[in-house]
Amino acid sequence: MRRKHYLVTGGTGFIGSAIVRRLVRDGHKIRVLDNNSRGAARRLAEFKDDVELIVGDIRDPVTVANAVRGTDGVHHLAFINGTEYFYSVPELVLEVGVKGIINVIDSCLKYNVGSLFLASSSEVYQSPPDVPTDETAPLIVPDPTNPRFSYGGGKIASELLTINFGRKYFERVIIYRPHNVYGPDMGEQHVIPQFALRLKQLCSVYSKGTIPFPIQGTGNETRAFCFIDDFVDGVMILLESGQHIGIYHIGTTEEIAVAELARRVAACLERELVIVPGERPAGSTLRRCPDIAKLTALGYSPKVPLRQGLPIVTRWYNSDLYQPRVGN
Repeated sequence: MRRKHYLVTGGTGFIGSAIVRRLVRDGHKIRVLDNNSRGAARRLAEFKDDVELIVGDIRDPVTVANAVRGTDGVHHLAFINGTEYFYSVPELVLEVGVKGIINVIDSCLKYNVGSLFLASSSEVYQSPPDVPTDETAPLIVPDPTNPRFSYGGGKIASELLTINFGRKYFERVIIYRPHNVYGPDMGEQHVIPQFALRLKQLCSVYSKGTIPFPIQGTGNETRAFCFIDDFVDGVMILLESGQHIGIYHIGTTEEIAVAELARRVAACLERELVIVPGERPAGSTLRRCPDIAKLTALGYSPKVPLRQGLPIVTRWYNSDLYQPRVGN
């Protein structure tokens, strides 16, 4: 692959920084745009001399234009993720999502940047009709009054803008939909770190015996988790072989119930749980598992099963490497 100059928006975030690190290792020149509201520049400390970091807001068109200028392509990941934010600041989720993609597209057109790689989300399906779910499933906002759908709705708008401008003005546009990517240092607003951190606290309360563990929902809800290294491998395959205007799932087909996930996290700490079911948040889906045949046909093959990746992440959040984030 020819070495290129890429802009990565959201490049100090968990997924964005992992992509940046891989692109740098592969010899590409990288510029990052992030306001670090949820990202952290320390994630790129190893490559601080190899990455140009612009601290700025994706909502500001001048900032985005300056970041895009002179690059060969844009990896657009800047968005507000984390379920708690969908409910607490849905207007901000949508503002960042919609203004962000419009600013990126406008800047690419202004400076003749012909490649755009958009990180979308499995949330665009909400409750898909079929599981495992392929890329042709309908994209749905079932209830616009539910703030949860601010995230999925923003991603749907981003996909529509990318596809329709991409068809006419870009040489290469690829959309990928991550499915529950996890790994060390992924933040605190996702189920695996939340379980790990809650168990860390509960282990000190219940020094021995079984730990009562409240969860949202019955625990029979399922997800399929993809380790960050496998996810980045999928992105690199798409850079090499993905089709123009192509849409691809990146994930695994290893589906697991949330209650079993909690038990496995506890087992990593050599503890046992009794699951205490609770109310399921309105709008959360019962099952989520991708069909990855389209990406597999290009050579993708996940290598890190949950039994291998989950202990790595659980132990990271229970080690001195984890430092609670102050503020947002």
